[in-house]
Amino acid sequence: MNGVLIVVIYVVFAVAALLTLWRIIVGPSILDRAVASDVLLTLVMCMLGADMVINHHTRSLPALLIIAAVGVFGSIAIARFVARRDNTDP
Repeated sequence: MNGVLIVVIYVVFAVAALLTLWRIIVGPSILDRAVASDVLLTLVMCMLGADMVINHHTRSLPALLIIAAVGVFGSIAIARFVARRDNTDP
């Protein structure tokens, strides 16, 4: 039963990641791609968290912190870029 649950978890995360990658590729706007990249980073964090729970370890905590920081700073950079671009348009 435990093995089936692990497979279901990984399949759900894989399908969500594929759909998110599709949104990053298709777009249509830069904000859609930015939100999709944030969702993809969140999915990676959830997968690492699930791995920590399944295998009973905490070795992935530094990676989780780095991924969270990259997501926050990336979102801030994209928001500043879009705000600056919107201010220059007449």
